[in-house]
Amino acid sequence: MKTITIEGQLRTEHGKSATRQLRSQELVPGVIYGGAQEINFSAPAKAFKPLVYTPNFQLANVTVDGKTYRCILKDLQFDKVSDQLIHVDLLELVEDKKVIATIPLKFTGTAAGVRAGGRLVPKMKSLKVKTYPKHLREQIEVPVDALEIGENLRVQDVKDPNYEIINSPRIPIVSVVTTRALRQEEAAAAPAKGAKK
Repeated sequence: MKTITIEGQLRTEHGKSATRQLRSQELVPGVIYGGAQEINFSAPAKAFKPLVYTPNFQLANVTVDGKTYRCILKDLQFDKVSDQLIHVDLLELVEDKKVIATIPLKFTGTAAGVRAGGRLVPKMKSLKVKTYPKHLREQIEVPVDALEIGENLRVQDVKDPNYEIINSPRIPIVSVVTTRALRQEEAAAAPAKGAKK
């Protein structure tokens, strides 16, 4: 799995003026929690870019004060006016402690309904799962080969023994719909209504 490396400095000063001072130096304050202790740190705004501006699920190795923490992104705050990143929350991965992570879905194969002229419509991009750090991966693969026109796959259809899926089980994640071309074809094939026999 792709891992981003971030070099950070320990933050000793807290409060608004300290935070403003950091931001004026293009540094973003952050917190690492979930491990033995909470670590307050800051790092250059550009160091967070590959972690923040991506749809991918990635790990971050954050080095603060000579110690490296293996983390996942938990929360972000952006400035309402400038839209700049102003705070990052990271969760430290502890091997025997389950974490909640949002992992992107990847639909694999070609749906039977698509081969018959339908169109695959993804309804969800990711699932929220609870699992041990060793089972975290970049994406959850969902085979769609058996999906016919008018059918859905729901959250409950995603089976992975290592994941406890937190999303509501009945929510559709992908469906195959009739395309306009197919509807026109069906209409043309149907006998004209009201025609004399």
